[in-house]
Parts: sequence; structure tokens; C-alpha cells
Amino acid sequence: MLLSILLQVAAAGSGLAQLGVGLGAGITVVGASLGIGKIGQAALEGIARQPEAANDIRTSMIIVAALIEGVALFSVVACGFLIK
Repeated sequence: MLLSILLQVAAAGSGLAQLGVGLGAGITVVGASLGIGKIGQAALEGIARQPEAANDIRTSMIIVAALIEGVALFSVVACGFLIK
């Protein structure tokens, strides 16, 4: 949904800057989603191997996922500043 909105914004303007904004934000969102997916996968595998460490693994997973989301949000906002 976010990607379609960004692509509509990029299509509304003219020039390569708007295209770059749409592509940059789209790549950022896809990269962040892949990263968070890999974190979840690794956390579930770790919990399956050592169930007694589930709370520590879950806490670490949430912290790292929040950091990835923060970087993704920063990148999308930075791409938004390219629109004039």
C-alpha cells in the first residue's frame, strides 16, 4: 500500500527526482521487510533450539526490529525531501 502511494506521488510529478523517490522508498521498504523477516526466522530457530532463552531472544529480536524500522523510516523521509 505504501509503495503504491509513493509510486502515485512519483508519477504525479515530472522528472527523475520523483522516480528516484519512488524507487528509493520502495527498495527501502522491501529491504526492511526482508531484514525483519530474517530476524524473526533466526529468533524462532534460536527459541526452538534453546527454549529456556526465549525471553532473551525475543527481547533482542524486538530491539533489532525496531532499529531496522527506524532506519527504514529515516530513509523514506529522506527520499520524501527530494520532492520539490
